[in-house]
Amino acid sequence: MTCRCGAAGPAAPCRPISQYVLKVHSRCDLSCDHCYIYQGADQTWQTRPIRMAASTVRAAADRIAEHARAHALPVVHVVLHGGEPLLLGPAGLREVLAELRAALTPGAVLDLRMQTNGVLLDEELCRLLVAYDVKVGVSLDGDRAANDRHRVFAHGGSSHSQARRALALLRRPEFRSSYAGILCTVDVRNDPDEVYSALLAEAPPRIDLLLPHATWDRPPWRPPGVATPYADWLGRIHQRWVDDGRPVPIRLFDALTPGQAGGGTEAVGLAPADLLVVETDGSWEQVDSLKVAFHGAPDTGLDVFSHPVDDAARHPGVAIRQVGLAGLCAECRACPVVSRCGGGLYPHRWRTGTGFDNPSVYCADLLALIATVDSRPRPDRAVAPEPGSGAAPAGAVGQPPRGPGIPAPRAAESAESAEDRAVPSATDRLLTEIAGGHGDSWALGVLAQTQLSITRALLATWRDTTGDSAAWELLTELDATAGDAVDAVLTHPFLRPWLVRRLARPGTPDDDLLPALAVVAAVRAGVDTVVEVPTRGDALMLPTLGRLTLAGERTATVRTVAGGLRVRAGSVERGVPLDGDAPARVGWQPVRRAPVVGAALAIEDVDPERNCYGQPVAPTLDEPAAVALGRTLAGAWRVVHRDVPAHGAALDTGLRAVVPLAPDAGAPLRSATAREAFGAVAVTQTPDAEALAVLLVHEWQHGKLGALLDLYDLVDPASTVLIPVAWRPDPRPVEGVLQGVYAHLAVAEVWHARAATDRPDARPAREHALRYRDWTRDAVDALLGSGALTDLGERFVRRMRHALEGLRADPD
Repeated sequence: MTCRCGAAGPAAPCRPISQYVLKVHSRCDLSCDHCYIYQGADQTWQTRPIRMAASTVRAAADRIAEHARAHALPVVHVVLHGGEPLLLGPAGLREVLAELRAALTPGAVLDLRMQTNGVLLDEELCRLLVAYDVKVGVSLDGDRAANDRHRVFAHGGSSHSQARRALALLRRPEFRSSYAGILCTVDVRNDPDEVYSALLAEAPPRIDLLLPHATWDRPPWRPPGVATPYADWLGRIHQRWVDDGRPVPIRLFDALTPGQAGGGTEAVGLAPADLLVVETDGSWEQVDSLKVAFHGAPDTGLDVFSHPVDDAARHPGVAIRQVGLAGLCAECRACPVVSRCGGGLYPHRWRTGTGFDNPSVYCADLLALIATVDSRPRPDRAVAPEPGSGAAPAGAVGQPPRGPGIPAPRAAESAESAEDRAVPSATDRLLTEIAGGHGDSWALGVLAQTQLSITRALLATWRDTTGDSAAWELLTELDATAGDAVDAVLTHPFLRPWLVRRLARPGTPDDDLLPALAVVAAVRAGVDTVVEVPTRGDALMLPTLGRLTLAGERTATVRTVAGGLRVRAGSVERGVPLDGDAPARVGWQPVRRAPVVGAALAIEDVDPERNCYGQPVAPTLDEPAAVALGRTLAGAWRVVHRDVPAHGAALDTGLRAVVPLAPDAGAPLRSATAREAFGAVAVTQTPDAEALAVLLVHEWQHGKLGALLDLYDLVDPASTVLIPVAWRPDPRPVEGVLQGVYAHLAVAEVWHARAATDRPDARPAREHALRYRDWTRDAVDALLGSGALTDLGERFVRRMRHALEGLRADPD
């Protein structure tokens, strides 16, 4: 077919375009650190209009309609994109949809779609989308830990509950026709079984698994020593998917499976490119994932006001992706599986110097993934595994043993619609372990890993706020070569409170902790380096290590050396040994270690971020006071192991720091937990090891439940219910009651154990045991009758009730 354009003379042939992406809004309400638009090499979004004007929408619709008529296209596909398209609001979105329907529907079938993060989706918008027959894809990277690794707000807060709320809306019968599926960006640091389970639980019509955008200049993150981590990760999900009987289409897997309908996507296969982008200013652009290559990469120099679609279709960047095999590099053309992978996604081939004339930066992963797909039964000869076997079909290559998973949800049923349906097994195990009152090492490990993921996401947001730096580059390098050392720093309980505080007040004076974190990670990794570190007040703060007093200096040059540090501030340089006691004249105050057996417990009295408990913390302890507190902690640790060994093991596994609270004569025994400081509790200084043991168990319960609530909504966020409780004079919000019940369950166990002995304190212990048991039982019943718990919350509280059954008999 020969096309006509506005230029004089004969027109060159071009392939018709049937798919269009309209960038109707160029800003976003999230701050995802893997976003190719805002984090990519191309930054033209900064100079473009925030939203697409009505005149631009009209011009784009007219151009698309003109092209569809000229080429007799039966179907035209238009995707509303951004930024975040829902930022248009209901009125703005209605204008766009009405314009597109009016211009395009008379000549062709219009397939309207939208990709959104779901944050703003509500019933009004859902009704609008159904009315205009718009299919909606929602971005979700898995469970809360996986999703919040990247998809967070600018202040670092989670977007997980908002995305899940959007998906729940789309599952409703009146809105289900607009539910297109879920887009999930792969991160190999996430657990593939958990991601697959979380996605399947949302009952999506389709799942898109996307490799994170990367180039040879900026390659994807890979764990050291793993040749094909992305193939391994995707292969694990493919195994689960095959074992489950392919319960939902997964586009990447379908495209790589020979003989499947529609084989080939933009990411894989040799099908010709069939897509153009219209930016908010009306510019015609190539596929916008090209923004990861270089600044201006998607640009065509054309726009909807002056140039028809045919002109854009003849642009060299579009044309090269329409010639199939001939458009690939020599290495790809010689590859036996080139017809399957198609050279991978076009932007992933970019390398400075050779342009796009390269294999994909994911070449090895695509090759391994194709081998994995080919080793498994195809849909027409799939063999269902025996129930519970989890066995891979014969010939499966390089797959790890199957981990915990979930049964596939029935197509006609939403993930929350049947109360008695089994919860995903990993979730079920975690809830059971934590609700039982203590939690085993696996459950506490899951909570700790979740908290680490949240801290990493917040840290990435801070980097986005401040920009790249030498300290960030050092941390990134150490993360790749000495990940355990970096994790040891990032799990410091008071890093997250600092990040939350700084991200909430971005305009406050500079206070960057990254250089100090890089120093500590280098020390732990045994790497010699030099870092400029800003001071805080009159001190150099090194989290997890200690504080060095420096008078009147804003920065210090810190050099890590074997066994210690060399610190230069102004004209003075001093050495700080870290493997022994530093001389007092050096001004070094190390983080002290409590002499508890079986755990690494710090007495944290130097980190300024420890002041996050809503009550005064003690100043730095002198040596006798620190020794006395350490002695009492060691005694309390022994008491917990004596009375409630399971809680003792939970303390060993998860509690990492104790913060001394300031003395208060009116309340000599106090304790506290901060939701954001997982792994630490605050207590008053007391010589009574028996009393301190109860405080430790009580507060660590709050720490564990807080971490669980970062993973799951156990309480309806919209609930305004207040519940009277025996331990407070005022009715409490539901989450406060849940926290109290969980803490008192453990305290009741302690007193129950003490009452069952022949020690002199058995009688008062019996009274305490009965009081806490009754308080907990009554509050559990009130929670179950409140109507304010989610399905998971109700299961959790019922399991707590089951744990209480062991305390029903009066202790003798």
